[in-house]
Amino acid sequence: MKIAFVYDAVYPWVKGGAEMRIHELGKRLSSRGHEVHIFGVKWWEGEDTFEYEGMTLHGVCKARNLYVNGRRSISEAIIFAVKLFPELRKENFDLIDVSVFPYFSCFPVKAVSILKKVPSVLTWHEVWDDYWYEYLGRAGIFGLLIEKAVSKLSENNIAVSKWTKDRLEGLGVPGEKIAFIPNGIDLKRISEIEPNWEKFSVGPENKAYDIIFAGRLIKEKNVDLLIKAVALLKADFPALRCCIVGDGPERAALVKLAKRSGVCENVEFAGFQEYGALIGKIKASKVLVLPSSREGFGMVVIEAFACGVPVVTVRAKYNAAQGLVEDGVDGFIVGLEEREIAKAVIKIIGNTSRNKKASEAALRKAENYDWEEIVKNVQLMFEDCIKRN
Repeated sequence: MKIAFVYDAVYPWVKGGAEMRIHELGKRLSSRGHEVHIFGVKWWEGEDTFEYEGMTLHGVCKARNLYVNGRRSISEAIIFAVKLFPELRKENFDLIDVSVFPYFSCFPVKAVSILKKVPSVLTWHEVWDDYWYEYLGRAGIFGLLIEKAVSKLSENNIAVSKWTKDRLEGLGVPGEKIAFIPNGIDLKRISEIEPNWEKFSVGPENKAYDIIFAGRLIKEKNVDLLIKAVALLKADFPALRCCIVGDGPERAALVKLAKRSGVCENVEFAGFQEYGALIGKIKASKVLVLPSSREGFGMVVIEAFACGVPVVTVRAKYNAAQGLVEDGVDGFIVGLEEREIAKAVIKIIGNTSRNKKASEAALRKAENYDWEEIVKNVQLMFEDCIKRN
């Protein structure tokens, strides 16, 4: 098969679950003898098109800010969509897979799909539906209408979580037109990475970090609640160590909050980390906290599980990550409030036997998300789409 993946953000220049999924699927499909092309914004220096890890990367437009005032840039998404059409039309593909958000690129993919008479697949990392009103106020009606319009574009849809599949059905997409194929992890690679103890001289029973968070520092991640929870925990655990991995528009405000809360010595802002360094830090932690109120999947949750680290996440309408955690077994699902987060963290870091049981359960759960198994399902789905076209 000759396959095109379309998404404006491209790994490793932009790090996130959607970017990682395309990268991992692409290089594995390539190793199986398929020809893989990725069309995205040109985040790199040099030629617009070049070979990378067995795949061909196409930079269809110059790099622009993905976020403006903490929100996904509409102008960036529109420019990418406009520039995408002529670039995608230049070549012939057996199938085009487009990651739905931020929507506009789905329309040129559909146009090329019709012109070239090839199937298109929409990969849904999340469905916003009425969340658009929370995000944009009254103007959210436009986002909602665009999302519903996109849901009508293809007979072939992939939802990366059961949570997203259910919400997609709520938009009116028949269940038989949606394949649930989750994100995955490279279990072998993760198993080979050593814990990153850094400056702390500690052993496995006394981890370098009590708490770790990893993700983009945007409002929806609610990292402010984690910092407030650390402030509460400090009373009983004065030497508590929390590592915040990631960057984003909220970083400056979060650093100020840590200072005001008196936890500067307890919280390390580590910035974005290369994958090996991130996994090393997770392995050197007792619990991962993901207080996000909106997640399409929550890749870092299964990465933590593969490290044997239990997870605390929150009960929120748009948080698909809560579907990955079995409450009280491999972590906890709590209310979106700092005291609830702090109580759940204490249950893990303050109880060695519970921590061990949760760690073992997490490792067992991770076995369900090996990329090698997931790529088989994606390949079968793509082949079926081509046959039916």
